Amino acid sequence: MLKLAPPPLPCRAPWWASSGHLQTILGNYLPGESPAYPSTSFRIPLCDGDLLAGLHYPGETNVLTLVFHGLGGDDQAHYVRRTVALARNLGHHVWTVNHRGCGEGRGLARRPYHSGSGDDLGAAFAAARERHPGLRQLAVAYSLSANALLLNLGGGLPEPAAQPDAAIAVNPPVDLDACSHSIHSGLSRLYELRFIKRCRKAIRQRIEEDLIPDIYRTWPLMSLREFDDAYTAKAAGFRNADDYYARCSARPHLSKITVPTVLLMAKDDPFIPWQNTAGANLSSSVHLRIESCGGHMGYLSRDLPGHRWLPYAVEHFSKQLLA
Repeated sequence: MLKLAPPPLPCRAPWWASSGHLQTILGNYLPGESPAYPSTSFRIPLCDGDLLAGLHYPGETNVLTLVFHGLGGDDQAHYVRRTVALARNLGHHVWTVNHRGCGEGRGLARRPYHSGSGDDLGAAFAAARERHPGLRQLAVAYSLSANALLLNLGGGLPEPAAQPDAAIAVNPPVDLDACSHSIHSGLSRLYELRFIKRCRKAIRQRIEEDLIPDIYRTWPLMSLREFDDAYTAKAAGFRNADDYYARCSARPHLSKITVPTVLLMAKDDPFIPWQNTAGANLSSSVHLRIESCGGHMGYLSRDLPGHRWLPYAVEHFSKQLLA
């Protein structure tokens, strides 16, 4: 495994965020500073005619940080904005990339994005190489995007795709089948229903914009697996949810990664079991950091001003990967 120094401060939960659920929920809703930086919009054409949309924040160094959001989000998500802030503070150029149909990309895509969209990430890396040939690339991907990034890096795609020079994957669902069971149990069902609500809204928007036919039968209380079986798998060209999960889980491909990569996870993530990553065969280019607390992309700490440990850790690992 790749040997990197751990962050000097581990994530130590405040008393008011002592569980994975509190970490996840408060991490999403707790106010936090996210300064505005000048940016310009761009689009990336995909081979099937869809387009990705994003923002370029100009920097001063020879590094371009590319940031990818999670399921149901876009490039204005709080964790994306904080990543932009830390990368700009380091002098990096930044690209924030929306998945198909998300954010400023609404109306530009017919096909869905999903946990196996590593080829779309590859299109972003290739476009960045073309437009900024002298810049080193650092990819920072969250949740769903983190799995897609690892699938890309591990060669788990049907066709080879462009890759960055270094990568950080935060809370990746590397075993999609296990995650579908985990999010459907106990209090995690609340996150599942929230995801389903957002995904069904995205489908309705695409139907109203005449981008896709009204043939997908979904309902508010369905499970994520049922949703993936009814919509994601069919619209993306998989046989069913089982086929989608088997072909798009990054876990079997972690041993083949050659790009220096950090995997960051929390033991109290409510719906992504950390054991699936800890028990995987990791390549010598991968550094796995598992915190005892943090929830799903919450990582609230009692030791830092503003309590935000995640950008602190991403900055720490960014510096090491790019040294």
